[in-house]
Amino acid sequence: MTGRLERALALIDAANAADPKGEALVYGQRMTGELLRLFPGASEVLQVAARGQHVERWLLPRSDYPEGKTGYLEWRREQGRRHALRVAGIMAEAGFPTGDCDRVGVLLRKEGIKRDPEVQALEDVICFVFLKWYFTPFAAERDAESTLDIVRKTARKMSEEGRARVLAEFDLPEPLAGAFRAG
Repeated sequence: MTGRLERALALIDAANAADPKGEALVYGQRMTGELLRLFPGASEVLQVAARGQHVERWLLPRSDYPEGKTGYLEWRREQGRRHALRVAGIMAEAGFPTGDCDRVGVLLRKEGIKRDPEVQALEDVICFVFLKWYFTPFAAERDAESTLDIVRKTARKMSEEGRARVLAEFDLPEPLAGAFRAG
C-alpha cells in the first residue's frame, strides 16, 4: 500500500468517524474488506472508491427528498455526485494525480456500469456488502414480494461472475436464488 493510498483511506475514515450513528466508518471498512477479498488486485483508485462509497452520507438525508421512486433516484444521484467530489478532494489532498481524482468520480457516479470493469467491480462489492451485512434486517422490515423485488434489482446490477459467486457463497432460498440465476 502506498503512502498516498494510506493517507486517502485515513482521511475517508476520519470523515466517516463523524457519523452521528457510527455506521459510515464500519460500512467503508466492510467495503474495503469485500473489495480486497473479491478483487485482490484492485487498483488504488478502486480501493479509494470502495472506502469512500458512502463518505459523509448522513449529511444529505433521504428525508430531504420527496417520497417515492423519483425522489429516491434524485437523492441517490446527488449522493453519487457529492461522494465523487468529496473523495476526489480527499485524493488530491493525499497526493493523487488529477486523472485519478477524475477517475474516482466515474466510479462513484457509476458511469459505465456493465461496460467499465472497475465500475462493475465496485457495484458487485456494494451488492456483496448489502447481502452479507444489511440484507437480513432489510428483509425483516418488508413483505416477501418487496424483498424479492429488491433482490431482483440487486442481481440485475451485478456481473455474471458476481451473481455466480453470490449463489456459491450464500444459502438463499428460492425464489431469491432464482433472481441471481436469471440476472
